[in-house]
Amino acid sequence: MDPETTDLPTPCTSSAAVVDRLRRSLSSCSQLIQTGVDFHKSEQSLSDLVLFLNSISDSFVREPENQDLENASFQILTEIRLFITSSSVDQQAVIDALSFELPKTAARFACVSPRCMEVAQSIVDCFTDKCSPRDMLSILCEAIGSPRDAFTVPSYFAPLLSGFPKVFVSIRRRQFEQVKAAVPVILNALKAIVLDSDDKDADLGDIFHKANCIADSMKAVCLELEGKDNEKLCALLGLFVLQITALASMGIEYRLAHSSPLVLKLSHFLQSCGLSYLGLIMGTDVEKLLGIAVGDGGDDLVGCFSDIWLGASILVIWGYKSNEVALAAGADLVALKDELQSSRIKRWHAVGMLKHVLLCLYLPLELKKDAINFLLSIMYPKLSQMPNDENEDYSTYMPTLCSALQAIQVVIMYATDVILRKNAFAAFKELLADCPTSLRFDILRALIKDGDSSSMIAVLLDCVREEVRLESSKSPPASKVSKAESEGSQGTIFWSSSALELVELVLRPPGGGPPSLPEHSDAVLQNRPNQSTNIHWFFLLSISTDSF
Repeated sequence: MDPETTDLPTPCTSSAAVVDRLRRSLSSCSQLIQTGVDFHKSEQSLSDLVLFLNSISDSFVREPENQDLENASFQILTEIRLFITSSSVDQQAVIDALSFELPKTAARFACVSPRCMEVAQSIVDCFTDKCSPRDMLSILCEAIGSPRDAFTVPSYFAPLLSGFPKVFVSIRRRQFEQVKAAVPVILNALKAIVLDSDDKDADLGDIFHKANCIADSMKAVCLELEGKDNEKLCALLGLFVLQITALASMGIEYRLAHSSPLVLKLSHFLQSCGLSYLGLIMGTDVEKLLGIAVGDGGDDLVGCFSDIWLGASILVIWGYKSNEVALAAGADLVALKDELQSSRIKRWHAVGMLKHVLLCLYLPLELKKDAINFLLSIMYPKLSQMPNDENEDYSTYMPTLCSALQAIQVVIMYATDVILRKNAFAAFKELLADCPTSLRFDILRALIKDGDSSSMIAVLLDCVREEVRLESSKSPPASKVSKAESEGSQGTIFWSSSALELVELVLRPPGGGPPSLPEHSDAVLQNRPNQSTNIHWFFLLSISTDSF
């Protein structure tokens, strides 16, 4: 064995010296692997080669402006590509042995410069062409699943991700199981890239282009399968697309020119996966996909799909924003809004899904504006189709409605855009008004009881005050209504002593201590549309038990 490969080398700055050493190391590895005489020596030779290459890539991390290191890195990658494509390397054993280390090593060099990334990607392509697809699937998964901290950047992952499409379509047995095992690794890597990226646009567009190519390859495999495997892989593809949509929305700036091409491509998958805008915005399609692709006992797989509910909502919002996107998805937005306006239950399901957009910290403000506008567009029900259902039991929907209203409250309190806050407050009032009186009372009580913002509690009490005013104007004098009639009428629940219970929750907190009253200078009170900073605290004094 070449003695130069036995010691951990010191990084060189001379490109010629580095390339010469690399040539000899590759030749030594190749000879030892082909002879197969001493397995330990061949393993050690390969390990020394990797250490040598990694020392160069580590040097560039320490000196990113060093042009000599960039030149050396480019020549290293070029030499590796030349070696593995050379006709003299005709032993499959050599390529197989190198494939376990060199794709990951090449990906490290991809971080050096754009031209290095281009050559690194071609090296990965060479290995996917020459090696077993099942072996390469494991190699790629290991490489993107365990990068060093210094290399958790888009340019490291890009050449590795480019290898998955070719591998997926090359697998000939147990395709669903193989793809299913790789998808969590891919999605977890993509999420780490998005959350760790400082520049939200620079390299992420290419990363999500490669993710879209992976989805294309999954669709191609679906076309080759039949029966249950086809159904399960189509469902897995649908979940993959929803998760990618959510991650891309977190990472790529929300501008039509930047995001629309990607969203258009992702929207084309919806019909192939049997997904509709109605099913997505209600969440029923998401549950269907999970049931088919994951089934019971799939907790590990479910973990990588943590943002699919968000992705489903975003796809519909994009269709609402862009007719071109809706057309790509095969959706009719007019019919969708008619359907939601005509059904209170479907409307509530949609509102429950939109909360994921409003609560996500990583989404741009513009996307939340569109979510609120879409919510407002479906909150004008067709009066001719509104049910007379005050006596229906809607208690099962209370958690969904409460969580949605709390999400809107977050926007009202923390959004920096004045128009967004006003529209959010309008949506808050519309959603409350959409609830039957008894449910509306229970929701207000829950929001007041669980609220930790004194200013929002003041806003909620003002909602109660308005309900009392409206009911008092419609109710006959108390002397003409029997006690039994009063207790049996849900329509007068606010015009009763029940309203005082809500006030008492504030003035006498269940946990004790003084009441939490807002200041006149509170930001939420100042920004409330068409309302003075005094949120009718006189209401606490204007209601008395004599009124009921």
